Amino acid sequence: MEHVVLDPLPAGTAPAREPIQASAGVGSLLYLLNVSNPDRLAADSGWLFADLLCPALGRAGVEVTVTGPAAVGDQRVGHEPLAAAGTKYQARFGFDVEATTAVLRRVRPEVVVANQVENAPGVRAALLAAGSGALLACYCHYVPFHPTPDGGWAVDPSLSDGGLGLPVLLAFYAGLLACDRVLVHSPTARTWIEHGARLLGVELGERLRVVPPPVDPRLLSAAPTAEQAAAKDAVGLYNHRLYRHYGTERFVELAELLGQALPVRLRVADLFGRRSPERTRLDPSPDRYLERLRALPHVQVVSDHGRRERYRALLHGSAFALAPFRPAVTWSMSVVDCLSMGVPVVAPALGWLAEPGVLPPELLFDRPEQAVRIVERLLEEPVFAARMAEQAVRSVRELSPDKVAARYLAAVTR
Repeated sequence: MEHVVLDPLPAGTAPAREPIQASAGVGSLLYLLNVSNPDRLAADSGWLFADLLCPALGRAGVEVTVTGPAAVGDQRVGHEPLAAAGTKYQARFGFDVEATTAVLRRVRPEVVVANQVENAPGVRAALLAAGSGALLACYCHYVPFHPTPDGGWAVDPSLSDGGLGLPVLLAFYAGLLACDRVLVHSPTARTWIEHGARLLGVELGERLRVVPPPVDPRLLSAAPTAEQAAAKDAVGLYNHRLYRHYGTERFVELAELLGQALPVRLRVADLFGRRSPERTRLDPSPDRYLERLRALPHVQVVSDHGRRERYRALLHGSAFALAPFRPAVTWSMSVVDCLSMGVPVVAPALGWLAEPGVLPPELLFDRPEQAVRIVERLLEEPVFAARMAEQAVRSVRELSPDKVAARYLAAVTR
């Protein structure tokens, strides 16, 4: 992993923009969708987020228009077609100012939300070209680094091909500075972004707001009772992306250890299926990990086939779930999906996963042997398992789309 420590820039090198004045309330909002998996929208967190949030914003009285390759499911939400980028780098560095200017002139929104942070300077240029005074907000669906114990930062290896790690990070902060509001998933994300800003010597002012994503109402379930927990099969679920930067090597090692120590079966959800040649060239690691996982006798690689009801069944049939070993985790839709279904999540004490109130301390571990003991306890102590399941459901109780929409609007209202 590339490790970069920067000395702060001289004071005044990158001053914050003065936030523009805003009117009370939001009448219209243009949502610039970020889609990283246009061929599998059912597994794309950016599209799922929009499909849950935008209708809720509409129910709150906002006229919402989404730009992107596909409309959201609610027909009351407007749609302006824009092609999805072919790769993660094209999404960050290939923004179409001219096309966005044309959309702005047609829609004339009061608020614009850039969901690809690095595009925000281009969106600002489009606003100027369109003569729009709309408030510009961005939502940080990721943070391209994580702090290190020595006070520096390690850039995200998934965005470091060809030496682009630091350029992506600098483009990320350029995007934040172009915005009037910056929305983040979690207090962990806010702390990390503020840390990076101090290293760069930039001032973000009062831009930052914590607005967690909504939970999917289709994936809500009551927590199992102790009797129901005792009746569950000894099956665990891993429902995260299998890229190397998700810490998949450590997961494979833990899967091997669990199979040796306990009579347990693991289901690994391959939610993306066949990837495009472009994505495979950038990172072939998922295919290699799938091959290793399929060779383990207690592991079954499964798919939801893009059907939400099948995904719900996979969650419902799990006695526990395992979180990813990704150091740069500031939030995880897959973890939240498990929590909303009352599935206890066993997790390494990393980033957001270790944030107070996210997961019970009893389910966090530092070493693989601790994870094995936690899983064993969940399988053998149904009262403990039921208590962990109840805490899981309780942790997402305030994340309904309507409640999150209210927080979202409060964050972008001036």
